[in-house]
Amino acid sequence: MSLPTWPALTKPMRPQDLDIASLSPWITIQVSRSPGPGGQNVNKVSTRVTLLLDVESCDVLTHAQKEKIREHLKTRISRDGLLRVVSSRHRTQGRNRATAETRLLELLQEALRPRKPRLPTKPTAGSRERRLASKRQRGETKQRRRPPTDD
Repeated sequence: MSLPTWPALTKPMRPQDLDIASLSPWITIQVSRSPGPGGQNVNKVSTRVTLLLDVESCDVLTHAQKEKIREHLKTRISRDGLLRVVSSRHRTQGRNRATAETRLLELLQEALRPRKPRLPTKPTAGSRERRLASKRQRGETKQRRRPPTDD
């Protein structure tokens, strides 16, 4: 009997095909008490959810995709290569977990979205004329400041 092959190992995943189930082996979930006011619920119940995705060892992503993620999400990735997403908006741990998972997928899809290359544009005729007119005016102002010459 042969073992089933993991789909991520056979071909790289497209950004739109990413889901929590395929990333779950590399996700660590931490729960803690939410900060701020809120009474007994906040003081007693751990509803804040922190998702940590190990980008470095994730086999679902290709090397190029990992580079893009590191480049676009560098402020959210720790030195250990863990991408951190926190949710404490809702009163229940389940809703915060769902929110954090959704946000993680949105961040990954945005980071992996193909960017349009910037096409350099030429200055318009009007902007060129305005620039030359202001240069002429500045030159005339400086010319008037000079002492008169004896010719």
